[in-house]
Amino acid sequence: MERKIYYSFHDIPFGEYDYGYVKPSIRFSKTEILHLIISMVVLTIAFAFAFSYPFYRHVDFLIHIAFPVSLLSIVTAFAFHELAHKFTGQKYGYWSEYRMFPQGLLLALFLGIATPFIFAAPGAVTIFGMPTREEGGKIAMAGPLTNIIVAIAFYAISLFYLSYVFRWVAAINAYLALFNLIPLGPLDGRKVFYSDPKIWVAMLAFAFIIWIIVA
Repeated sequence: MERKIYYSFHDIPFGEYDYGYVKPSIRFSKTEILHLIISMVVLTIAFAFAFSYPFYRHVDFLIHIAFPVSLLSIVTAFAFHELAHKFTGQKYGYWSEYRMFPQGLLLALFLGIATPFIFAAPGAVTIFGMPTREEGGKIAMAGPLTNIIVAIAFYAISLFYLSYVFRWVAAINAYLALFNLIPLGPLDGRKVFYSDPKIWVAMLAFAFIIWIIVA
């Protein structure tokens, strides 16, 4: 009997999964796409309001500058980060899907509107399987490494065109890379450190230098 390959957690009937699965190609489930869109919308609103704090005094800035720049920042910093985790996980043959954290998104939205500060825990890519230490380190490394690359690219562009906008995006990417490399809790830094402390030190130092330059 030919084995059916499932590309989403939601498609796997109970009892039909075994660990000898065939490596899936890059796929997105409807649930994952919905969670990504909701997360990006909420984070864009939260950051736009935080950048315009207090927003009722800067309505024009909020609409014409903060919102479009926040959207560009969220797509490059948050979406690219999570997709890097997903694609790397799927490269190793694991089902990898993003799932939002509703409480974290609500907290980010509240802080963004009420204060100029944001603590965002919007969600994470869930890996279905048992990656090795090396695989887990590379999957974790993919997110902050992507942010570092994006930060460098946008900073380079800012030297020639729309310096304020692109430097803003570069700074957010650099900050996200630096924050996620903290070796605590569920952050990427803990997995990278566990996999290879030398690589973790190099990435942390590089992210910090870039953040100092672009911030």
